[in-house]
Amino acid sequence: MSSTETLGASRAIDEAPSTAVVLAAAVACGAIVANLYYGQPLVDLIARDLAIAPSAASAVVALSQIGYAVGLILIAPLVDIFESRRLLTITLGFAVAALVVAALAPTGSVFLAAALLIGVSSVAAQMLLPLVAGMAPEATRGRVVGTIMSGLLFGILLARPVAGVVADFFGWRAVFALSAVLMAAVALMLRALIPSRRPEGGIAYGAFLASMLDLWKTYPELRRRALYQATMFAAFSMFWTASPMRLSEGYGLSHSLIGLFALAGASGALIAPVAGRLADRGFTRPGTLLAISAVVIGFAAAAGDLWMGVAALLFGAVVLDMGVQANMIFGQRTIYGLNPAARGRINGLYVAVLFLGGAFGSSITSPLMTNFGWATTALVGAALPLAALLFAFAERRKA
Repeated sequence: MSSTETLGASRAIDEAPSTAVVLAAAVACGAIVANLYYGQPLVDLIARDLAIAPSAASAVVALSQIGYAVGLILIAPLVDIFESRRLLTITLGFAVAALVVAALAPTGSVFLAAALLIGVSSVAAQMLLPLVAGMAPEATRGRVVGTIMSGLLFGILLARPVAGVVADFFGWRAVFALSAVLMAAVALMLRALIPSRRPEGGIAYGAFLASMLDLWKTYPELRRRALYQATMFAAFSMFWTASPMRLSEGYGLSHSLIGLFALAGASGALIAPVAGRLADRGFTRPGTLLAISAVVIGFAAAAGDLWMGVAALLFGAVVLDMGVQANMIFGQRTIYGLNPAARGRINGLYVAVLFLGGAFGSSITSPLMTNFGWATTALVGAALPLAALLFAFAERRKA
């Protein structure tokens, strides 16, 4: 057995996760990852209040995603070598601190620094997911992943409407202050419910990070699934950064109404448990092609709002979200079976790459919207997953 296979091996957990543990993980993952998305519908408010230039406003979202990607490489994989509950508690403690700084930020630079740290500390969700999924037997792992991902994805999608409504009534700073309180509650809940996992450890941090490069080189399926999802997540981030701008400027909607739009779009997350069951039954390959196609169709349809109004945007939001969520489940169901002793590192690599794709999508959205408008932004958003779809078809023919 290679060092990559043995590194981070832990004492086996004899029992599958209970329903309470799975549901707690789903709620916690959703609440934690929501921190990355509260800023999306509030970009204009935050930028105006803290004097951030319009062309740089999307950094409010992009920096959190970049921080998340960094944390996924440097911090989240530590679940393979450190006791799980303590690691989760410490990471969530940093999240509370970063959210408090964001809520109190006096300048744009302080807020952007806090946004980066919010992203880094939000990787607690990606410590929790492989930990609980790894407890499940192989035959039902897709179902467990699907349930937890439903919670995570609802957190992503509900973050926008919640942020919009709270900001309309109490101001944007209240959004981050309330999330700080929520993170403290989540830390206490996880400490009470999540079983302790004590890996063997005994490896230097530098060697531990080097093993991640070995994993990336060793598993082509990991590289393929990560790059597919990176293009999907770039499109996802573009849509949910640009659509509030479009709804506000093009249709004059308030932040509360934009929040209701995002709430309707959240229905796409209902596909997650279905995707998990399909993955358990061996439909990963055709499911992947359908999921990527849905993102292309969703973004292309959203561009039709120039002729069909908000209905086209709403249709595009639901279809796009369904495709992104389903492909995420297919990908994670696949990579969790590659190397059980290295699930934390493999998951960290996978999600880091897709969030780098998301950061890229967020960072180009403001310049595209400012200089070329919604139609061009939507076409670029559709082109990204289209490239992944063409590659997936080529890989299928090769196989």
